[in-house]
Amino acid sequence: MEGIIIKGIGGLYYVSTKEEIVKCKARGLFRKENIKPLVGDNVLIELNDIDDMGYIMEIKERENELIRPPVANVNQSIIVFALKDPEPNLWLLDRFLLLSEKENLKAVIVFNKTDLISEEKLQAVYDVYKSTGYRIIKTSAIEDKGIDELKEVLKNRISVFAGPSGVGKSSLLNSIEPHLELKIGDISDKTKRGKHTTRSSSLLTLSFGGFVVDTPGFSSLDLNFIDENELEEFFPEIYESGMDCRFNDCKHNKEPGCNVKIELEEGNISRGRYENYLSFLEEIKNSRRY
Repeated sequence: MEGIIIKGIGGLYYVSTKEEIVKCKARGLFRKENIKPLVGDNVLIELNDIDDMGYIMEIKERENELIRPPVANVNQSIIVFALKDPEPNLWLLDRFLLLSEKENLKAVIVFNKTDLISEEKLQAVYDVYKSTGYRIIKTSAIEDKGIDELKEVLKNRISVFAGPSGVGKSSLLNSIEPHLELKIGDISDKTKRGKHTTRSSSLLTLSFGGFVVDTPGFSSLDLNFIDENELEEFFPEIYESGMDCRFNDCKHNKEPGCNVKIELEEGNISRGRYENYLSFLEEIKNSRRY
């Protein structure tokens, strides 16, 4: 019987088949071969009539595998950041985009809580990413803004919802699918950061087609998965402008004849994005020294 793992807790895996959800254990062979089933895995299972327990017999080849969160076969990442409460950390947002690019995931940026800020501030944040090529959706769960557009993006795809705690991921998912009734956390008055409400990754079924992975919030992402020579590839606007640099190995820092710096001065590349690129470049270089 075929199915997809929608949840895994304490060595038990819940597999959704065409007929039902089956609680399963993994074959001991997987443990011996150091293979761990992941949420999102397409699997073959067999049922045991004695204890009504299913057993995962085979894990089909994965299209991709994310390390953090540990999920397989994701088509796209929906990266959610609030525009207020908490304030948007664009340095962190760029790290999420790097991870998506590295995993060959289509990234969609969602700026949430638009009801809490002025149109001018919203436009200022939007302008930072307008030249990146990423699709940007502006949402408000309270005003039901952008929900239909978000549904269109999610339909018939497996999407991972990512972003810091407190930005409204669960609220958006509840607006998209009210029956999910996901727990919504408060913002800490002291830290102005969200309190974690999602404890483990799970695959949530959408009534209009597709799945989403609601994951625990993150506060940081290491860049040890990226080489300094490939970093610019994960900044689409910098990579495209860099094709016209004088030197093929231009890092767009102190080299002469750098087209990226020309585009920067002309306002075609966000200075904030460029400064984050340089910050990440330095971070990667320093990490290679130790």
